[in-house]
Amino acid sequence: MAALTETDDLFFNRAGLDRARVEAIVKDGLTGADDGELFLEYNQSEALSFDDGRLKSASFDTTQGFGLRSVAGEAVGYAHASVLDEAAIRRAAATVRAVHAGHGGTADLSPPGTNRHLYADANPLAEVDFAAKVRLLADIDAYLRNRDPRVRQVSVSLGGVWQAIQIMRADGSRAADIRPLVRLNIAVVAEDGARQETGSHGTGGREGYARFIDPSSWREGADEALRQALVNLGSVPAPAGEMPVVLGPGWPGILLHEAIGHGLEGDFNRKKTSAFAGLLGGRVAAPGVTVVDDGTIMDRRGSLTIDDEGTPSQCTTLIEDGILKGYMQDRQNARLMGVRATGNGRRQSFAHCPMPRMTNTYMRPGPHEPAEIVASVKRGLYAVNFGGGQVDITSGKFTFSASEAYLILDGKVGPAVKGATLIGNGPDALTRVSLIGNDFALDPGIGTCGKEGQGVPVGVGQPTLLIDSLTVGGTGS
Repeated sequence: MAALTETDDLFFNRAGLDRARVEAIVKDGLTGADDGELFLEYNQSEALSFDDGRLKSASFDTTQGFGLRSVAGEAVGYAHASVLDEAAIRRAAATVRAVHAGHGGTADLSPPGTNRHLYADANPLAEVDFAAKVRLLADIDAYLRNRDPRVRQVSVSLGGVWQAIQIMRADGSRAADIRPLVRLNIAVVAEDGARQETGSHGTGGREGYARFIDPSSWREGADEALRQALVNLGSVPAPAGEMPVVLGPGWPGILLHEAIGHGLEGDFNRKKTSAFAGLLGGRVAAPGVTVVDDGTIMDRRGSLTIDDEGTPSQCTTLIEDGILKGYMQDRQNARLMGVRATGNGRRQSFAHCPMPRMTNTYMRPGPHEPAEIVASVKRGLYAVNFGGGQVDITSGKFTFSASEAYLILDGKVGPAVKGATLIGNGPDALTRVSLIGNDFALDPGIGTCGKEGQGVPVGVGQPTLLIDSLTVGGTGS
């Protein structure tokens, strides 16, 4: 209710819109459609970048606007504008009405309400003054340069967002959410002789700046970035070939997100373009593999009190003990597939249409000690951190580059390796998971997922796990 009151002030009192008149326009514009909504957004964001020992850039932006959507079967009409006035909303209604003209649909029931709050409403941008934010970046830079003489370059960035949304439907129901989001990134270049290597660490969440400004917190992140850079200075070329691969806990779940998660989104399965299409109820992974998408974790980067269609987020079991149990659904795909929406309808902004997207996607823990998993491998790769990657949704094929990895030799972690690339097929890799650790961890809060040109914040996670065989690309022997 607090979010609804605050967004009423933003979108009606301050913008000068008459709520009753807007509700009438939405009702008239969506009559005959199967579904649809007016999405109102107000967004404040800032970004600071510190590089070469100085503040390199600082920006502050305020955006607002609306998007009006009409859904008729598989067809979607969408109109948006960056102005909040009645005339613009009327024009949008006239535009989207053409999509369902003559359709005669019966509007879906509105999403249920929720009194749950997964994050605070406070605007992080107003919590700390600009000078304190610059001082934080300068302190991190000075700390790292004093930590080790091999540090040659430090890059630090800090960003914050405060997003307020309200969703209005044809039946007069409304839902609102206020979403803070903060992220701190630290990157280090270390040099030893003629060799330079990098390390990085990021952290974030739906919270204010207080935790990030605390020296005990940012020093931990700075030390981690430096540790990675120094580890990579001593790395040797990664071997190539088929071998067992142990994935570390936390951020390596990004491989799960990309190679498997996208294939479990409802639109790809309704259109039968996913490698998992038509496999509900069947075995798609090794026994013990349970994967969920959970948008309900407090303060997490990927969490949502409600999604961008107004549906409360939930924890959706996708794979349970190796059996495919369900997909992530927005309202349109859920209706067309005859199932319930799961709170996964997401959009980048008012200028974008919602679609099924992940929130926090992770594999649940198993019974094994991490040391036991490593000890089971005679020769293989231990991948602790990942950089970029890509996946083909239809085939499930993926490639991922490891930013921190080690050889495993006779059951022990050996030298660090550089240039390791994991190559495989997501559905196939799931069947090769043989040992699952008890050390489950979520990523530190840095994920951003891209799909059809839209980026949204997400979370990933997993325990240590062993994949019996993957192709590793490298230049070593």
